[in-house]
Amino acid sequence: MTAIQTEVFDDADQLATDVANRFVEICQKSISRDGRCVIALAGGSTPKRLYQLLASDRFCDQVDWSRLHLFLSDERCVPLDHPDSNYRMAREALLDHVAAPDEQVYAVPTHLDASEAARSYEFSIRSLLAPANDEIPAFDLVLLGIGGDGHTASLFPGTKALEVAHRLVVENWVPQQESMRITFTIPLLQAARQTILMATGDDKAEAVHRAVVGPLNVQETPSQILRDSRGTVTFALDRSAGARLSA
Repeated sequence: MTAIQTEVFDDADQLATDVANRFVEICQKSISRDGRCVIALAGGSTPKRLYQLLASDRFCDQVDWSRLHLFLSDERCVPLDHPDSNYRMAREALLDHVAAPDEQVYAVPTHLDASEAARSYEFSIRSLLAPANDEIPAFDLVLLGIGGDGHTASLFPGTKALEVAHRLVVENWVPQQESMRITFTIPLLQAARQTILMATGDDKAEAVHRAVVGPLNVQETPSQILRDSRGTVTFALDRSAGARLSA
């Protein structure tokens, strides 16, 4: 079982700055080792702050964007220009401002049927990260968030995707949101070399506590899957989100 590392920061700006530094370091080490860095981006308001910072003059030139391959750990089944699209948020906050080649930015093909879109996205991942011996591919870095209900990516409590063991990406109907999502599965998330989960706000404090130290029940708190990750897992929290841990 993985020991989840927790880092608590004074505020969201300090959190984003620290994660931006980690992002740069992971990119540089991966490129030095493999000639590339493969990253899964997250949606949500906290990652958006990080992406804007990475696109700023302070950080942009520290990353060789031409060596990055960028995916999304989950997506809503909406057009890519829809206001709810995680891809649109990432593009507007980050990708439009850096020199990441278009062919190395992998959007979920949401114009397809959800099942077809999930299989197509899985094919893209396997094509790039074809491991030996049919092992689960390992992203260099996966960025995640957490919901107040304990979900991460689009693995929501009680949903069918939590039972999937032999796929990398699946469609997932989320009754709580009355929407279909495309999401990385548990095996793919657990295979990452580095995972950074970001959370801000007191509405996340209880979920963070359950994820890190609560009684194990993945059906109720899906983010607990990160306890069984193969790589390093860090929860980067502001003081409000980390309040239950410090208490």
